[in-house]
Amino acid sequence: MENQDNKQDDKKIVVLQVLPELGQGGVELGTIEVASELQKHGIENYVASEGGRMEYNLERIKVKHFTLPLKTKNIFKMYLNALRLSKIIKKYGITIVHARSRAPAWSAYWAAKRCGVHFVTTFHGTYGLGPWGIKKFYNKIMTYGERVIAISNHIRQHILKNYKVDESKIRLIHRCVNIDNFNVETTSAERMIKYLEDNNIPEATPIVTLIGRLTNWKGQKLLIEALHRIADEDFFCVIIGDDQGRKKYAAELRKMIEKYGMTERFLFIRNVKDIPAAMMVSDVVLSTSIEPEAFGRIAIEGQAMGRVVVASDIGGSVETVIDGITGRLYKSTSAEALAEAIKWALHLSSEEREKIGAAGIKNVKEHFTKRIMCDKTIEVYKELVNL
Repeated sequence: MENQDNKQDDKKIVVLQVLPELGQGGVELGTIEVASELQKHGIENYVASEGGRMEYNLERIKVKHFTLPLKTKNIFKMYLNALRLSKIIKKYGITIVHARSRAPAWSAYWAAKRCGVHFVTTFHGTYGLGPWGIKKFYNKIMTYGERVIAISNHIRQHILKNYKVDESKIRLIHRCVNIDNFNVETTSAERMIKYLEDNNIPEATPIVTLIGRLTNWKGQKLLIEALHRIADEDFFCVIIGDDQGRKKYAAELRKMIEKYGMTERFLFIRNVKDIPAAMMVSDVVLSTSIEPEAFGRIAIEGQAMGRVVVASDIGGSVETVIDGITGRLYKSTSAEALAEAIKWALHLSSEEREKIGAAGIKNVKEHFTKRIMCDKTIEVYKELVNL
């Protein structure tokens, strides 16, 4: 009888996730992960966006996608999008609209109100307030959900500090790592060798890896400064990330490395398809952000691969890295502190490295899997339809 009740509850849930586009990023990945898990639970669900490279992922799991101009910030087009979404809600019997970004959230909110269905939001970042807080009203749409999902406690605190929100409607659901992909046991030696050979990376030298787009707040300059301070150590640094048009910044990084006489000890790779293999060959996986990460996937992906993670002591990393157990947290503004943390990691014995790696894998499996994130999200949906 209890199982029948659960099935009836699930049938009431028909979800439409709304986001600007399906490019590559945390918002898009989270959308796909939830859509996939909903499918596994037999819960009907749809996605609306402008489309993009990750549309293929939805096709593979047989989730219908509606292509709408949802990136627009034009108020008239946003209203038209609301009308389009209203038609979809009525036609497909949507009971929950889940918005994941500000501009489409306005359209989604208007459509949900128009159709009398539930509205949920996910706060994916610390949206800028602008000078004198002029963006605050625009951002506030993300607090209009009947339930507001915060992807970290850092984001939860940001919401409470900057917006008048009933704390009882906020749900903390950490982002996740897909342990099917980030898995030590399934990352073969062949994959690791291919990564090393394809990129001419020396095998005999300890490898420190920083993954993230080339932008100042990701801390590439701080890392170069830190490694200069421990230049007498044996290391090879791989920086993986696209400059996304920031040619001047990329040139500044290379010039800085050249000035310190470390050109032969650094490698820039624009894009790597096999990130698990790149992590697996690394002795240290870095997260060097000088501004708080909303969550910071790299830190948990590194732990899932059993690597020693060194991360700044701000933002989401504080919630995912257990200092001294699964890695090391360092003072985010200090090149000296980062240098000492990397030096600590490089000098770990094989036994200590193995112990830290095992603790990192355990930490991820217990707190940051896709299953945990999606189960908690589904519980939010059930909570709403059973009000």
